[in-house]
Amino acid sequence: MCGVIGFMDKLGRADCPSGLVTMAMLDALGCRGPDSAGLAVLRGDAEGPAGWTVRISGVDAGSVAQALDGLGEVGRIRLDGETVVACIRAAPGVTAEQVERALGGRRGGPEVLCLGSALDLVKQVGSPAGLGATYGPADWRGPLAIGHTRMSTESRIDLSHSQPFWAHGVPDLATAHNGHVTNYHRLRRRFERLGTTFYTNNDSEVIGVYLRDRLEQGRSLPEAMADSLEDLDGAYSYLVASPEGLGVVRDRFGFKPLMVAEAEEFVAVATEEVALRRALPGDFRAVEAPPGRATFYPLPVAIPA
Repeated sequence: MCGVIGFMDKLGRADCPSGLVTMAMLDALGCRGPDSAGLAVLRGDAEGPAGWTVRISGVDAGSVAQALDGLGEVGRIRLDGETVVACIRAAPGVTAEQVERALGGRRGGPEVLCLGSALDLVKQVGSPAGLGATYGPADWRGPLAIGHTRMSTESRIDLSHSQPFWAHGVPDLATAHNGHVTNYHRLRRRFERLGTTFYTNNDSEVIGVYLRDRLEQGRSLPEAMADSLEDLDGAYSYLVASPEGLGVVRDRFGFKPLMVAEAEEFVAVATEEVALRRALPGDFRAVEAPPGRATFYPLPVAIPA
């Protein structure tokens, strides 16, 4: 009984108050997920002048500086809540996967929560109000955001198992999922044989891994989302945040609720309509997302990755 929310400014404005909108949506769905809350925003007010911003849990600032030495030009490093945030202009040829490996990312240890030129992602155990008090994401601005409130049904309640999930290795790509991917264990074994590190026992984590694999096979993001309807079994809906736009996927049976509102200036998605009405002004129509469809809403100007 988790909740997912998404918002995209169809004008692509870097100063759109997407953090304020999506935090209001999360608050409206707090009753669906009391265990944790999280938000991923493609920020128009990103910290670094260029390059990547990385958010890491389970480390101290000194070890981050040491780990990134030699990978590029390292900028500001600061503590933020339970995480460390670092800016790096990676040297030519240095990949996101190399940065993550250098930071010691591993299950039960340090974890890179997000990496990208625009993506910022915060999550923690507790309510949306607690998330807001720790990180202040309501002040974040940018054209696109997705969020999640979690009620744990199978796996642990901690920061790592909270959502959204960064698609490890892919800059600026994040997912938020409600439901159950029933063939998760088979997919996980397949990806682990290929060398993928999983940080949790949460079936939701496999979605980002799957999308990354499809992208590496040459599929576009909308094509990868469409492929997932054939390859991911179960009852689910999930959202994708990327510099290209907002992705919305609902399983073939439509077991998990998902409402979509589209107006001249925005598209918004939420597990329940109350989240849309509480956060967004004006007279707009909200409809159920069609089952068995992967819908992609492109940003008018893609954010450079």
